[in-house]
Amino acid sequence: MSPPETIISGGNPGRGATGHPSVTGRARRAVRAPGRRSAHAAATAAAGSVIAVVALWLSNGGLHTVGGAGAAAITVGRLTGLVAADLLLLQVLLMARIPWLERGYGQDVLAHRHRQVGFVSFWLMAAHVGLVTIGYARQADAGIVDQAWTLLTAYPGMLLAAAALALFVAVVGLSLRAARRRLRYESWHLIHLYAYLGVGLVLPHQIWNGADFTASAGARAYWLAMYGATLATVVVFRIGVPLGRTLYHRFRVAAVVPEAPGVTSVYLAGRRLDRLPARAGHFFLWRFADGPGWSRAHPFSLSAMPGPDRLRITAKAVGDGSARLAALSPGTRVFVEGPFGAMTAVTRRQRKVLLVAAGIGITVLRALLEDLDYEPGDATLLYRIRRRQEAVFHDELGGLVRARGVRVIYAEGPRRSADSCLPEGFSDLPDGDALRRLVPDLAHHDAYLCGPPPWMEAARRALREAGVPAKRIHVERFGW
Repeated sequence: MSPPETIISGGNPGRGATGHPSVTGRARRAVRAPGRRSAHAAATAAAGSVIAVVALWLSNGGLHTVGGAGAAAITVGRLTGLVAADLLLLQVLLMARIPWLERGYGQDVLAHRHRQVGFVSFWLMAAHVGLVTIGYARQADAGIVDQAWTLLTAYPGMLLAAAALALFVAVVGLSLRAARRRLRYESWHLIHLYAYLGVGLVLPHQIWNGADFTASAGARAYWLAMYGATLATVVVFRIGVPLGRTLYHRFRVAAVVPEAPGVTSVYLAGRRLDRLPARAGHFFLWRFADGPGWSRAHPFSLSAMPGPDRLRITAKAVGDGSARLAALSPGTRVFVEGPFGAMTAVTRRQRKVLLVAAGIGITVLRALLEDLDYEPGDATLLYRIRRRQEAVFHDELGGLVRARGVRVIYAEGPRRSADSCLPEGFSDLPDGDALRRLVPDLAHHDAYLCGPPPWMEAARRALREAGVPAKRIHVERFGW
C-alpha cells in the first residue's frame, strides 16, 4: 500500500542548486508588513472624506435649503447624491494601482472593496435621482415622468448625468455574478472601463446645478480637489508609472520553457531589473506584443525570486492569455504594470512557515520559498497534486530541500476519491486534524496559501481549526 504522503527531507544546509544561502537566526525574525500603517491611514482618509462631505452639506444649510411639499425628499436626495459622488471617486482610487495601498491591502482585497463601494455608490445614486425627482414633482404638483423630463431638458448638464447613470447601470448589471459568469474577462473589463467615462460625465451637473457648488466656495474647492486628485492619481499610476517602467527596463521574452503538461515558464530579460521594486509573491499585469489581442493585460505571478537581469513567470494554459505563453518567441517585446500584491515575506510574523499549494498555485509559493528567511526544518511545503507527473518544479523543490532544509509533502491523489493516496482528511480538501498531524506545532506557524479559490477557503478554515490565527494566514486571490 502506498504511504499516505511522500516527504522529501534531509540534506545539509548551505548553498545549493537555488543559489540561496542559509540564513541566521537574527535574520529570520518576524517582520511586520510596512503597508499596514498605510492601509489604516487610507481607511481613515476614506472615512474622513465621507464625514467631510456631510459636514460641508450641513454647514451650507443642507437641512434647511428647501421648504414645502417634497422638501424632505429633496433634502435627503441631495445628501445621497453627494455621498454617492464621494464614494464613486473612492471606488476609482481603490483600483488606481497606488503602490502603498496595494502593499497594505493586496489587490484582491482592494477589488472586493471596490465592488462593495461601487454597489453602495450606485444605490445611493439611484436614491438621489428618485428622491430629487419625486421632491420636485411634489413641489410643482406634476407627474414623475413629466418632472423627470423637465429636469433632463431644463437644467444644464443633466443629459450628461443621465448618460453617466446609464453607463453605471450597465457596469453594475454586468458586475453581478450571474452576468460575469457568461462574459469573457476581456469583454467584462472593457465594459467596466466605461465607468471612468461615467465619472467624468457626472461632474458637469454637479458643478452647474449642485447647491454646494453654487453657494459654497469651500465645497467647490473640496470637490474640485477630489476630482482633480482622482484624475491625477489615475493618470500617474495607471498610465505614467507602467509606461515609464516599460520604457526604462525594456522587457523582452528571453526564453520559453515547458515545465509540465500544459504548464509553461517564460523568462524575461530587461535593463536594470535590480531597480524594479519586485520580490517573490508579487504579480504583474503582462502584455506581450505578439499579435492581435496583445493589448489585453493578464495577471501572472513571479515563480522565482527576481534577479538583476531576469524575471520568471509560470502559468497553466486555462484561458486565452495563459495558453498564448507557450507560443511566445524570444525577443517579443513586453509591457508591464506592477508589481502588485501583498502576499510577500514582509507579512510574516512567526519563525516557522507552512506553505500550502494546490495545482498551479505552487508558482507563487515556490518563489516565496527562496525569499523567506528560515532555518533548516522551519519551512514546510504541502503541495496538493492529482498525479506526481503533474508536479511543477519537482527538481527545483528538491534543490531547496538539499540547499535549505525545506520539508516538502506531496498530497497526491485524484479529487474526491475515497481511495486516493492522501493523508487522512485530504481526500480532496484539508481539515484541521490532518494538518495538525502533518505539522504538530502548526499553531506557531505563519501560513501562505495559493490555489483554486474554493480550495483556499477550505484550507483557510482548516488552518483556523488547527489553531492558526487569521492574521497569520496569508492569501491572495486572482479571480475576477
